[in-house]
Amino acid sequence: MRTVAVARPLLRSMLMVTALVGLLSTPAVADSKRDAPRTPLVIGHRGGATGYLPDHTLENYALGIELGADFVEPDLVMTKDGHLIARHEPNIISTTDVSSHPEFADRKRTVIVDGAADTGWFASDFSLAEIKTLRAVQPLSERPQQFNGRFQIPTIEEIIAFAKRKSNEKGRTIGIYPEIKHSTYHKSIGLPMEAKLVNTLRSAGWDRRDAPVFIQSFEQSNLRELRKMTKIPLIQLIDANDVNADGSLDFTAPFDRPYDWTASGNPLLLARTFGFLVTEDGLKEVATYADGIGPWKRYIVSTKAIVLNGGKVGDANGDGKINKADLKLLPPTDLVQRAHAHGLLVHTWTFRNEQRRLASDYGGNPVNEYLQFYQLGVDGVFADFADTAFAARVLFELSRDPEFARCLVDGDHAGAHCR
Repeated sequence: MRTVAVARPLLRSMLMVTALVGLLSTPAVADSKRDAPRTPLVIGHRGGATGYLPDHTLENYALGIELGADFVEPDLVMTKDGHLIARHEPNIISTTDVSSHPEFADRKRTVIVDGAADTGWFASDFSLAEIKTLRAVQPLSERPQQFNGRFQIPTIEEIIAFAKRKSNEKGRTIGIYPEIKHSTYHKSIGLPMEAKLVNTLRSAGWDRRDAPVFIQSFEQSNLRELRKMTKIPLIQLIDANDVNADGSLDFTAPFDRPYDWTASGNPLLLARTFGFLVTEDGLKEVATYADGIGPWKRYIVSTKAIVLNGGKVGDANGDGKINKADLKLLPPTDLVQRAHAHGLLVHTWTFRNEQRRLASDYGGNPVNEYLQFYQLGVDGVFADFADTAFAARVLFELSRDPEFARCLVDGDHAGAHCR
């Protein structure tokens, strides 16, 4: 009965969104050096149905597409025999059932990844055949667990073929948005990923400027390397460790700067944090090798404590917990406008539905957060719940174009206006 109770609201949501997606065309992916996309992209974070199903599985991608995702995001790591697979981190302890496989018990170890010790099982210690014996699990305990252990871990080749098939089935372009995870680490263990990814995309006919692909990375040197290898749009991801109680960003290692900067030993790069990349000099630099930025959303709209407790965030709403609901929004920065002035797209992350993850100003409604960022002019959002991102985008279109309602009411009869 619990499964049915969870599934019925999701099924109703899926059917409604699928009907709308059939009426509305996919937003154009314009050349970032000239035109902004017609409407913001809904990018399925780790698939787009990550609020419902385990990350980075074909089943997650499929549901994310049904719920309105324009692109699905495979985070890529590499197996010991050189295959790119979709996992959020090299350590697969929290996203697979590897710990329940006694045959792999002796492979658990501690590895230094980007300067930090990490204990678990690492994709680079497994062959693809061994990875295929594992199954994905939901890493967040607050999200549905009943699908753990059911879905395989896909390769990049399988994801590309899947996106192409779904594009044909749905009559709209479904893109992929791969992230190269921990490039410096993978190179240090003899498993560089950049050429492998480009060659795979080339074999699929997707190594071109107008391919439905973005490649993203938190590191900089590999994006510079990729710029020489491919015309595919590249996105510089921009991270931080946390937000301080006053709304300023915290740059504690290992989330202080791109790890290739740290590994370089270059005093110029060691003097920088991720924050450099959103300065005028930083944006100008990014524009020489990338087509856009992927900043954490707090670079665009930060938050601060409503009440303080010893200089830290206090329990403002009295629910006995300290989380995002105890924060209030600060005025937006001008990052989106400045990035656009440099010809850069802005794809921001990550948007989630849970109440504890929403600043108090949003009133517990995740749609309000999406609407704020759409109104600020972002070109795309990474969403765990693609259905919510899509519904908010429809509301955004209605708010800025009253005639857009004809697309909802008249469907195909509304003609070119809906395209």
